[in-house]
Amino acid sequence: MNDLARSPKQIGNIIRRARKSKGMSQAELGDLAGLRQSTVSLIESGESDVKLDTLLAILQTLNLEFRVVPRSSGAEQDSELEALIG
Repeated sequence: MNDLARSPKQIGNIIRRARKSKGMSQAELGDLAGLRQSTVSLIESGESDVKLDTLLAILQTLNLEFRVVPRSSGAEQDSELEALIG
């Protein structure tokens, strides 16, 4: 399943759906990723001041990838973020 994200809010929604599909609470995800539950909550709500290392820890825990690919709209200079549920 491929989900496209172009904003912190969309990334947070992808993470929330993946976490819930695995039957995990925010606290459980935080424990596995080495983060506090409140940090997971901020990311899921689209907080834009999240460190890349923190985001990558969550994606790894949920078996998600982070990719930067050209936009399909033809604007080759632009890029989009894609989180791919593995």
